[in-house]
Amino acid sequence: MKILICDDEQPARERLRHLLDEIGHTEVFEAENGRQALERVAELEPDALLLDIRMPEVDGLAVARELARQPEPPAVIFTTAFDQYALEAFRTHAVDYLLKPVRPEDLAEALRIARRPTRAQLDALDEDAEEDAGRRFILSTLGGQRRLIAVDAIRYFQAEDKYVTVYHADGESVIDESLKQLEAELGERFLRIHRNALVALAAITGLEKGPGNRTSVILDDGSRIAVSRRHLAEVRRQLEQYR
Repeated sequence: MKILICDDEQPARERLRHLLDEIGHTEVFEAENGRQALERVAELEPDALLLDIRMPEVDGLAVARELARQPEPPAVIFTTAFDQYALEAFRTHAVDYLLKPVRPEDLAEALRIARRPTRAQLDALDEDAEEDAGRRFILSTLGGQRRLIAVDAIRYFQAEDKYVTVYHADGESVIDESLKQLEAELGERFLRIHRNALVALAAITGLEKGPGNRTSVILDDGSRIAVSRRHLAEVRRQLEQYR
């Protein structure tokens, strides 16, 4: 099995790596926090993830929910010093919930039963994620590169041919998701201004009327995106409410 350890404390990662060496797993990788774990899962496609819960920025439960959006997520085994999260952890359909210090026989048993979640489990995870704080990341897997993009860093999505381009703080990325799907998941934070454009409300600084009586939204980086006549009234209404 290919295994990824995610814990923000180096001694904890070293102990788990030592236990895995004893059990006989040679493909072992590490992540120092939840964000890095999501990036490494996209890069490495591990079979199992040993996941701490209390971590800064993106905690372990949020990682488990984000992984639910991937077609083939790894089996999740929580490893934590706190027992009060057990019920919520098992709601994410984790394989096991191991308390630190993790015993080798418990880890070996958890890995023995580890498997990829069923479609029903993924659907349940997705429902949990929708009840949580909403989607926090977009995964770009096209063009031979995998990149994790924070939703908060995205200015807008624009559909072109069969794909959607994400314009974010660090540049551009192409994703294989439809604007309709993105709008359904991100609707409260993003505004449809055109049949081919979905814009972050927080990035809009104003509206501008240009030649031919065409209106555009002005974004915080100075860029302008055309608003279709069909969507103009709703765009004005949403902006008034948002401001």
